[in-house]
Amino acid sequence: MRIGIDVGGTFTDVVLIDDQRGKIHYTKTFTTPKNPAQGVLNGIEKILNIANASIADLDYMVHGHGTTIGTNALIERKGARTGLLTTRGFRDVLEIARVERPDEGLYDFLVDLPAPLVPRFLRAEVDERVDAHGSVVHPLDEDSVVRAVNYLKAQRVETIAVCLLFSFLNPAHEQRVKEICNEIYPEAPVSLSSSICPEFREFERTSTTVINAYLQPIVERYLRNLTAMLNEKYGAVQVRIMQASGGAISAEAAREHAVNIVNSGPAGGTVAGAFIGGLIGDKYVMTVDMGGTSFDIGLVIDGVPRISSEGKFEGYPVKIPAVDVHALGAGGGSIAWVDAGGALNVGPQSASSDPGPACYGVGGELPTVTDANLVLGRLNPDYFLGGEIKLYPERAHAAIEKHVAQPLGMSLEQAAYGIIRVVNANMVKGMAGSSIEKGFDPREFTLLAFGGAGALHACELAQEIGMKKVVVPLYPGAFSAFGLVTSDIRHDYVQTVAKSASALDLDALERAYKTMEAQARAALAEEKIAAEDIAIQWTADLRYAGQAYELNVPVVHNGRLTRKEIDATVARFHALHQKVYAYSSEKEGVDVINVRLTGIGQVPDVKLPKRKRAAQTTRAALKNKRRVYFAERGFVNVPVYERDLLKPGMTLPGPCMIEEIISSTVVIPGATAKLDGWGNIVITLGQTR
Repeated sequence: MRIGIDVGGTFTDVVLIDDQRGKIHYTKTFTTPKNPAQGVLNGIEKILNIANASIADLDYMVHGHGTTIGTNALIERKGARTGLLTTRGFRDVLEIARVERPDEGLYDFLVDLPAPLVPRFLRAEVDERVDAHGSVVHPLDEDSVVRAVNYLKAQRVETIAVCLLFSFLNPAHEQRVKEICNEIYPEAPVSLSSSICPEFREFERTSTTVINAYLQPIVERYLRNLTAMLNEKYGAVQVRIMQASGGAISAEAAREHAVNIVNSGPAGGTVAGAFIGGLIGDKYVMTVDMGGTSFDIGLVIDGVPRISSEGKFEGYPVKIPAVDVHALGAGGGSIAWVDAGGALNVGPQSASSDPGPACYGVGGELPTVTDANLVLGRLNPDYFLGGEIKLYPERAHAAIEKHVAQPLGMSLEQAAYGIIRVVNANMVKGMAGSSIEKGFDPREFTLLAFGGAGALHACELAQEIGMKKVVVPLYPGAFSAFGLVTSDIRHDYVQTVAKSASALDLDALERAYKTMEAQARAALAEEKIAAEDIAIQWTADLRYAGQAYELNVPVVHNGRLTRKEIDATVARFHALHQKVYAYSSEKEGVDVINVRLTGIGQVPDVKLPKRKRAAQTTRAALKNKRRVYFAERGFVNVPVYERDLLKPGMTLPGPCMIEEIISSTVVIPGATAKLDGWGNIVITLGQTR
């Protein structure tokens, strides 16, 4: 038995998989922002009661989080007071950055990069120098380190980041700096760039290490508090923590690599999307997760979540493998507002769970997307969370009337649908940015929609961007938590090479891979993974000579590296470059920049039972009829079906509504919905725009 827990901005989603009985249970509880661990315990207690199980039946749990813990600390700039130790002359790397303007502010004269997480007065220099080959040209001056650490201690920093020049080739100086830090100032945890991000590009490496240090005390406090509360209530419980890469690590490892677990909840959704795509035979899937606070977009390419090591967290570059998820401030709790120019906006501000949308009736007075869906008949006020939470339509009406309809001179329904149109436009723009701008045609993808609000908007989003198929999976309101449970354990390693593919030292390259492989196997063995359940993947970052960025390609081998394997890797690079950029040139030289290794500890597969087809009649699943608002039609009296009563093979022509405990699906006019053998709702759209 295993549990997946996804802590979001509004709700904490919990999924329990009972492998022995072949059953899956799910639930939601409110996130508790002041102490998120309490929301986790509430969810565990609730799911155990639903499953009629005890903690003794549990093998392990996987914990992920979307907009909480580390992410909120970055958003609100409430991380730990951080000091930075760097090589003399490189104090201002964070300030100089790449001397580039943010993409979103290319033509904005007032836009600026986010302020460095470490202000200049908390950055100290030490005397040392390692060259571009890893050779020491200036030994570490330990007296300069002692002075720098004493200075940071006097400034009362809570944590220290260490990023010395070319330490990814020779970490000896950084390791000695850490020893001195621990001797002088043991209260402050130390993050070494040679451990957190051992690859070239000084700014990105420094940024990643600083983020790790900035978040480490917060993550450490949270995990220590969570562990203590779990142990007090349930005794010893094994907790795995989801990483942004889509794989889990132990809580102990997560304490040291705080940057790796930021925004890990959305990664779980894309992992689950790949799982469902494998079931239904779709290798190209766009996942969209619309919760209470955010709208997260991911891609599954050839059946595998798209991984990138060139990401950003809240505008700060990070060089770690991460599922390429693009997040927008567009969720059910996103607040609608009219600006000074009289234009309607939605988000990115959110009502969150406290006070929540106006219709929750717990203090919120501003109109949100959830309020608009309720006004338009797309939500059942008596069946939200299966009736556990009562919604108040009159409060939603009042909020939209006061803050949107009256200022814009619209009817209540026009204002509510205007909110939906604006938030949909924001989401479609994000979907285009996550696909078209990266060389992928969204029309070739299946849209897999989940989150509490995803299925409410999925058909309109797909129609707008030209997709023909929408899938609403089982447990859509807790789908990211389901992905956490299906995720393997994962450890990633990297070493910079930066040589021409034609001039590689193959013996040295093979030794580098085997050294990383030994580290991966040792780490997985420590997490009690059997040798037969360990999988090792070799990849490399390649680019054409003179390019600034690389593409990651697999390195196929049989334990040895010869010129044949290198030539095959280069050929795969040419093919991938052609696919992504519509250009390749086999005449140009190719450089191997980094070699990477991923160690995977495979967990037991989740086996979803396939259901038998049933009679075509949908009468047993029909609950009632309800007036629902659609574009260009206004209110239409449509059938409302209970999802749990639908059987495989049943066909539902749109327009109609499909309700379930933690989500509702809008099937627009011209679309047709069917239930497949695994219980997924598969919607085929009619004419697309």
